[in-house]
Amino acid sequence: MTFDPKLKPYEVYPIAVRAEMDAAEIYRGLHGLVKNEALKQKLDFLAKEEDRHKAIILRLFRDHFPARKLVVPAQSARAKKAAVVNEATSVLELFKLAMTKEKDAEEYYRGAKALAEDDQSKRILDYLSRTERSHYYMLRSEIDLLIRFPEYYNADDAHEGQDLFHIGA
Repeated sequence: MTFDPKLKPYEVYPIAVRAEMDAAEIYRGLHGLVKNEALKQKLDFLAKEEDRHKAIILRLFRDHFPARKLVVPAQSARAKKAAVVNEATSVLELFKLAMTKEKDAEEYYRGAKALAEDDQSKRILDYLSRTERSHYYMLRSEIDLLIRFPEYYNADDAHEGQDLFHIGA
């Protein structure tokens, strides 16, 4: 979702809506693949964040372009470049894909902010950019856990010390 500076301001929002919808779908799909309750809660949080971002973008569009109809693209601009996702795709690969999408969204909103014509839009787009960055780091942390503990996502709960032992008195 690289930002195209040639976009007209009203063209920015439909692409962003599609990206938020796609991100929420990834998180909901991942939610169905994991058993770890703490991880499920994080995925729920991320999906709801993306839904909230979509609502913010829709409101901005309606406020700034009331005479225009927002037409959401059928697929994201990156769909042609996206990794093939199917039932054989690992949970780790799906997390990496989500992390890439968050980084792309951060950059997209940063570019959109530069194109925004009013202070309110600039502030909101900056907020969205920074929020996507926080999602990126949250996912990076989860990926680190998945790499170190490959069954982390499949555990009923976080490790509760069963792999730890005490040395000493």
